[in-house]
Order: sequence, then C-alpha cells, then structure tokens
Amino acid sequence: MVGVCKSYGRKAVLENLDLEVPWGQVLAVLGPNGSGKSTLLRILATLTQADSGETRVAGLEVESRGAQVRRLIGVITHDPMHYAALTVVENLRLHARLFGLDDQPGRVAGVCERMGIASLADERAGSLSHGQQRRLAIARALLHDPPVLLLDEPESGLDQEALSRIRALVEEAGQLGKTVLTTTHNLQWGLRFADRAVVLGRGRVEYDSGPGGVDAAAIQEAYSELHGKLG
Repeated sequence: MVGVCKSYGRKAVLENLDLEVPWGQVLAVLGPNGSGKSTLLRILATLTQADSGETRVAGLEVESRGAQVRRLIGVITHDPMHYAALTVVENLRLHARLFGLDDQPGRVAGVCERMGIASLADERAGSLSHGQQRRLAIARALLHDPPVLLLDEPESGLDQEALSRIRALVEEAGQLGKTVLTTTHNLQWGLRFADRAVVLGRGRVEYDSGPGGVDAAAIQEAYSELHGKLG
C-alpha cells in the first residue's frame, strides 16, 4: 500500500498510509477500535475501495484485478458473510464451487475437522452461536488454501479451544511461507505468533517493529504514547 487514503464522510480514517508486507511474513496490525485497522484490511480484501493511493496484493492492483486477488486471499471480517438459511456444509460447498475447487467434499470435511465444526455440518448457519459462526468463517477462509490470509480480529468471540486452533493455523501458515496480516487491539494475542508488528495512529503507520522480530516492551511503549494502555 502506498499513499492510501480513505474517509467516511468528513472523517479521515487512513491518511497517506504506506505499508509493505513481504511474502512469508506474519504481521500484526495493532490499534484501538476506530484506528483504521478494519478499513485497511477491507481495502486489501477488495471489500471497499480507497479514495486514493495504490494497493497491491501479490503484485496485483486490487481495484483493476479484484477477481484475481480474491482467489489468492482468505478473509475473516467482523461480518461472517454466511448464507443463514444454508447449513454449514452447504455454505462451504457453495464457496468451493465458486472457486472451482477439486475434491470439494474432502476439502469441506477437512476444514470442518480443523476448526472443530464437523458435528455442526448439518446445522443452518443462522442458528449457530457467534463463536461457531466465527469458526465457520475461518473454515471458509482456509478452504481454497490461499497464500495470503487477512484476519480482522480473528480472536474476537472465540473460546479457548478455538483460539488454540486459529493460533496453530496462523503459525502453520507462517511456516509454510504464507503471508498473514491480522488486526487486533490485543497486544498479547497479536504478538504471540507475529514476527512483525505495526501500530496505527492518525491514519498511518506510526510504529513499525521491522522484520527483525517483535519487542513487546517497545511496542507497548509506542502504543501507549499514541493511544494509552493496550490490553
């Protein structure tokens, strides 16, 4: 992302934001609610457009090549984006068909097992609890085995078992050379598996730990200067 700006009405959310994430990096984007984390992720996910600036994913310009970008990314947002009247399996099979995936039954069964929702396969998505819907969203994001994962506060609403599963999946993705960008306002969560962290403030990156690893104390200090105490 280079010089990315985004406003909602008169409120500027992102202002000349620059951010580059190399292949194979697990990046935690930190900031409180309203700091622009979700907007940043939604632009990368082609779910909303920047007002100006350049955004690329895997070298592809997101506005002109959105269809190709969407095949490369797995996305989890606050909105689960399920079809409430369809069952868990039906939602996943529909997603598999949209991506033209081979071995659809095997892939669906595999992601259900990984996220611990195999027993819910025939339940309608609209009847699931918030935490179960989050698990389904994660399963859908993993279904087409994307090289880039964009996770908007994936820890929100998950129980400890689910948290352990998503943490293991992120760690595995990093080991496999995939790129992961996860937003969070929870320092402990974000730094548990990230190998780089940035803090958003005033619509741009105000602190960047760099690729050499994360220093929790330095990040806490930088965050506190910008936003106060971080949980």
